[in-house]
Parts: sequence; structure tokens; C-alpha cells
Amino acid sequence: MSSEKQKIILDRALLKPVIQQRIESAVLDLFSQREFHSVSFGEIASAANVSLQTIYKYYGSKEALLFACLETWLGALASRMLDHLQGIESCQDKLRKVFWVVLDFFDRNPKVSQLIMSSLQISAWGRDRTFRQPEMMEVLMQTLTDGRAQGVLTDEVDEKILLDYFIGILERLVHMHTMRGEKEALALQANALFRMLWRAISRPQAG
Repeated sequence: MSSEKQKIILDRALLKPVIQQRIESAVLDLFSQREFHSVSFGEIASAANVSLQTIYKYYGSKEALLFACLETWLGALASRMLDHLQGIESCQDKLRKVFWVVLDFFDRNPKVSQLIMSSLQISAWGRDRTFRQPEMMEVLMQTLTDGRAQGVLTDEVDEKILLDYFIGILERLVHMHTMRGEKEALALQANALFRMLWRAISRPQAG
């Protein structure tokens, strides 16, 4: 990480919460409606009622601004997920809870889903820590590893493939639900949808 980028991140910690919230709200509204390249810094500053100088000082670039805001939203999802997993022991129950938490989060925050679809390229998921959410992914990976060791998850593929499969199903469900403009909360179907997913990744019982 360059010294300039480090300085911007350190400066951002001094940004007043009320201003940060205004900026994040403006980013969410603008980028959920339009593609990344079509939104200007000037529009963001105007919508947030802050100066262009403030945006540049605390974020540096439009991509860094978008990633910083996503860090807030996806970080909130990760924190909520980890809280909900406290005290849950079985692999199936842990994955079911994660499945519901993700669906419920995007039911409550549809603009975040719209923003991810309209303003992010798939390459961004590999470049930036924001999307990896290492603590959350570590818990998920450990859950899958434990499930295989306990003989409840299929051993036909590697844990990384199981993780991709699990997250991929969630992403598709959330994105298509958003694109179709569905009004009913997707989380209301969480149990039925999870049972379908569980049948695909669980180990078939002998006989």
C-alpha cells in the first residue's frame, strides 16, 4: 500500500460520523441507480452536501470511495452474521443461519444489491479486501471443513468449491430478486431454499 493511500485511510478515521453517513447515503443512492463511470465526484459531493475537497481528501478516488462505503455495509453484514452464529454447533444449522442472515440483509438493504450489480466489475472482488471479508470467510470455510470431517458434507469436491457453490447460490438469488423488483421478502422462503441447497452439498446417506 502506498504512503499516500495510507495517509488517506488514516485521515478518513478523523472524518465526522455525520459527514461520513451523508457521503455513504449519497453513494448508495447514486451508484445503485447508475453505472460507476456515469457518476461524477461533483454529483456525489452535491448529493452529500460536502465539498469536492472533502471527498478527495478522505477518499482519494472514486473507486476508493465506493470500496470504503461497501466496507461499511458488507462489514455490517459480516458482524451480524458472526453474532448470529454464536452458540450454534452443527454445520447444517450454522449454514442455515448464514443463508437466512444474508437474504434478510439484502431484503432490508436492496440498494446495496443494486449498487453491486450496477457499479462493480467482477475483478473488483479479487482486488480489494472489502469483498473478501476474511474473518467471515474464515468462519464459513471452517464450518465447511468441519462438515466434511464429520461426514455431513460431500467430499466429492474441495471446500473452496463448496464455498463458491454456497455463496454463488446466494448471490444469484439476491441479484435476481432485486432485478425482478420482487416485493415479498426473499428471507421468507429461506427454509425451502436452504433445503434445496443442503441437498446439493450434503453427503448422501448410505442406503
